[in-house]
Amino acid sequence: MKDLEGKTAFVTGAASGIGLATTTALAQAGVKVMMCDIEQDALDAAIADLRKTNADVEGVVADVSLKEQMRAAADATIEKYGKVHILFNNAGVGGGGSYDTWSQSGWDWTMAVNVMGVVYGIEIFGPLIESHGEGGHIVSTASVAGLMSMSSAPYFVSKYGVVALSEGLRVELEPRGIGVSVLCPGIIRTRILESGRNLQSRYGGEVDELFDPNDPENEAAADFRARLEAGIDPSYVGELVREGIEKNWDYIVTDMEFEPIIRARFENIMAAYDRIKDREPRR
Repeated sequence: MKDLEGKTAFVTGAASGIGLATTTALAQAGVKVMMCDIEQDALDAAIADLRKTNADVEGVVADVSLKEQMRAAADATIEKYGKVHILFNNAGVGGGGSYDTWSQSGWDWTMAVNVMGVVYGIEIFGPLIESHGEGGHIVSTASVAGLMSMSSAPYFVSKYGVVALSEGLRVELEPRGIGVSVLCPGIIRTRILESGRNLQSRYGGEVDELFDPNDPENEAAADFRARLEAGIDPSYVGELVREGIEKNWDYIVTDMEFEPIIRARFENIMAAYDRIKDREPRR
């Protein structure tokens, strides 16, 4: 989508972090944006600030893990703007601890938001993008954690799922004039450690998070928080997402920090093929 001006985008998790930064970058390019978030106050504040720049933005509150609310958000988008060209599935949570701290609620929460929220976005907005025949683009936020697994936490599993979904969808939608990208950011200055602030009551009021931000003795959490505070500015990521849409990038990465780990992973996979290349499989 080389010419974004006049197009319409639907962005989830739009009230803060990468979602807000991408909304800003798209609005600066002349895109009309329906901003979707689960937090009403944060959404209202973000919209008010953007409108001071003459951005054409509107907002809708929805829980991306509930299909009915996503359908209502789509209806609101069509009622306001008539069409949708860009879908940015960005909402996500840093949920679920590793093997020794697994819980059913942690798995349910993380997979519902990080995976099914993306699935519902595509299922509902994909046909809307197809319907006008003008082409479009879908971006879904995974993580560098979707390219390398450093833990058994549901968060990593969910992000691998988003990568796989995006890779397959790109092949299927290319003939229909719709591009697909997967965003795999590194350490970005966001509120991911505070994901629990939006924990839905149906998960029992408490789940394990990737790092427990309320545990003063959790050195991993303290270290990760310090890294987040010194992390990449979300506005830079928003600009990358806009460029990725314009140039139809398959993968959108943000920096080189984890490149050696990811390269080593693929080298290990290829080494597995080397181990069996001279063997004849049994038939």
